[in-house]
This record gives sequence, structure tokens and C-alpha cells, in this order.
Amino acid sequence: MFWSKELECMPREHMKKLQLRRLQKTVERVYTNVPFYKRRFDEIGLKPKHIKSLKDLENIPFTVKDDLRANYPYEMFAVPINKIVRLHASSGTTGKPTVVGYTKADLKIWSELVARIVVETGVTENDIAQISFGYGLFTGAFGLHYGLERLGATVVPISTGNTERQIMLMKDFGSTVLVSTPSYAMYMSEVAENLGVKPEQLNLRIGLFGSEASTDEMLSQLERKWGILATENYGLSEVMGPGISGDCHLRCGMHIAEDHFIPEIIDPKTGKTLPPGEEGELVLTTITKEGLPILRYRTRDITSLNYEPCPCGRTLARMSKVQGRTDDMLIIKGVNVFPSQIEGVLMSIEEVGPHYEILVRRENYLDVLEINIEVSDARLLDRFSDLEALEKKIRNRLKTILQIDAKVNLVEPQTLRRFEGKAKRVIDMRDKNK
Repeated sequence: MFWSKELECMPREHMKKLQLRRLQKTVERVYTNVPFYKRRFDEIGLKPKHIKSLKDLENIPFTVKDDLRANYPYEMFAVPINKIVRLHASSGTTGKPTVVGYTKADLKIWSELVARIVVETGVTENDIAQISFGYGLFTGAFGLHYGLERLGATVVPISTGNTERQIMLMKDFGSTVLVSTPSYAMYMSEVAENLGVKPEQLNLRIGLFGSEASTDEMLSQLERKWGILATENYGLSEVMGPGISGDCHLRCGMHIAEDHFIPEIIDPKTGKTLPPGEEGELVLTTITKEGLPILRYRTRDITSLNYEPCPCGRTLARMSKVQGRTDDMLIIKGVNVFPSQIEGVLMSIEEVGPHYEILVRRENYLDVLEINIEVSDARLLDRFSDLEALEKKIRNRLKTILQIDAKVNLVEPQTLRRFEGKAKRVIDMRDKNK
């Protein structure tokens, strides 16, 4: 199934020509209308006329989140505020949020791109989509909402929370599509089980999961618990929101809307552009945005790109599952550790549940990694020998993957904190211990 087959299946050389035309127009526009970019360009003697090929994109300086914060709220906009019809803001843990503005044309493109990614998964106008994202300044709920409506699907904008009611309406309304974070979908499955609601009593067939990284193991668990096809989509508020890329039904890499975004992979340490297939930090350039065009935005997400055509027929570049973020990487005893690595190990072990938390602290000037993990069956805790064997199994697998030892604590089911939005699984107490 295709939403815009001509664009999704465009020959690569044609796509490159389209990207260059749109990039040149965007560069000219931001140089003229955004003082931040004009200063950046002038500092290095770069002019819009110097962008003669896609390769020249590498000559443009990076944009980072702090640039958006420093120009809060509207200084990065390329149009007057009276042309902005929607404002969103990312949730920052410190300081000012990053503000994103959309023109009417931006909103139209956004809904089109989300319609594109949901059609890729198999969603049709006959589906009933329950959106269990939080509505507000967060872009996730609104992006999926308008994209699904653009397709013609029925939307249930239930938001997060009141999980028992979520399950009731899912059953009563006959919801066929679930939109949420993977962690909240996992929690919802627990609640459904406690209520005696089985997957076969529901009409769910597709999960559209995003907002937080998830491992293949987590998606597989969601498929088993809900009886669905679990798909992943990618977006970030600073660039647009959801719709930048998404799985097709074959789930062999998320298709990037290259007619609207130019992706690059760079070495996060050197900033050097890496060749196709190599893993590094994703950098995105918008080439159709009116309100907030952004050049070479460092996403901090670690992934890779595959430019080979997909078996589904699409020729768009495919990004692999995000392996982690450069800013959530933990350095423990000199070793780089991504939370996603830990999740991948845990989700592959049948005896443990999908809920865990990672604690990092410092004892006697040394880093200590500790992981609290729920067991899948509380009866395991009553059998010391089985419990000891399971802890050893987990520690050995983690050591094989991480190359460091971790303390493992197995706890009863449903004792760790649940999350309705993005899961916060890492507690780094090293600064507090200084």
C-alpha cells in the first residue's frame, strides 16, 4: 500500500535532483530571513550560491538544540509570527523549551507525511485508531491525529492515563490501531490482563509506536501480548514531529521522507560525514519547511542508513532502529553503555518481565551499575536456587554484551514504576554522590 507512490518509489537520481532544488531554495530563504543562519554563513564566508550540489551540504555548520534555546522563542522562524498557525514545544528538562512553529503549508505537509507512514504499516480508512499519546505541546499526538484523519481513519483522541477506561473503550469502540509509547502499551497490556481482557476479545491489529526508542525484543513482546503487528515511527519536534520516517509492513528499516528531509550520518566525535551503512549520529535538514526550516540538525540519535530499495517497492532511504542517543550514553568504568543494549538483553530472557530500572552510582570512587528487574512470575522469588541461577544468567549475558559487570536485583511483578509517556529508566546518582 502506498500513499504517494510516485514519490515513495522515485528513482534515486530523480530524488537527488529534487532534493538539491529544494535545498537551494531553503538555504536562500534562511539566509535571507533568519539572522542566526546569516551570521553562521557569513562567519565562514558561505553564500547560498555556493550550494551547487548535495555534497556542498557538508559545508554548512550544524544546528544543535542549544541554538534553538538561545533564539527562544521565535528568532529561528523564517516567517512573521502572523503566518504561524500552530506552536509546539519540546519538553526540556532544564531551561527554556525549544519552540516549533508551523504555517498552514507546514501542517498540510505534516499530515501528508504521517498519512504516508501509517499507510506503509497497513492502516486504512476503515481503521479505528486509539491515540494514547498525551495531547499538549508535545507533537506526537497531534501529528498522528491529523495524519490518520487525513487518511480517513476514525480517530479516538483519548490521550494518556485512566488506563482501565482505555481498555474499556478499546473494547467497546472496536479500536484496531493503537498509538502510544512502547512502554505505555506494555503497561496497558498488564492492565488488560488484570481486567481479564484477552487479545482475542479485541480488534487490535496494528501498533504505531514512537516517542521513545524500543528494541526488537520489546516490539516482539508487544506483538505477543496484543496479537498485533508492532511498528515503529520516528520524529522529533525540532524537525517536524512524527512522520520523518516509519516502518512499512515488512519492518526492515524506517523509510525516510527524503523529498522533505535530507538525512546524513556523522561521526558524533569528529562531525565527519560517514558513508552509507555505517553507524553514527543522524543529522537532518528540512527542505520544505516554511515556519522553522532547519539546516543540519544534530538529532543525537545513533542509527545507520540503507539506500538499497526495500522489498516493499519503496526506494526511500531506510534508517535502522535507533540504538541510543549520544546524550543518554552512560560511561561506566570507561565503557560506553547504551540503555537499549541492556533492554535487548533483558527482553530476550523469558523469565523476566519488560519493566526494569538502571541505577548508576559511585562507591569508593568506582562506578557501579545496578539493574532492578521484574520477574515474569512471582513464584520464582520463592525458589532460591532458581532465583540465583536466573541472576547469574542475566549477569553473564549483560557482561558479554556490555563488557562490564552489573549487579542484578530481581523484584516482584508490578512493583517498579510505570510510565504513561516516555519511560525514564535510568537513574544516575554519581553526581549526587560527589
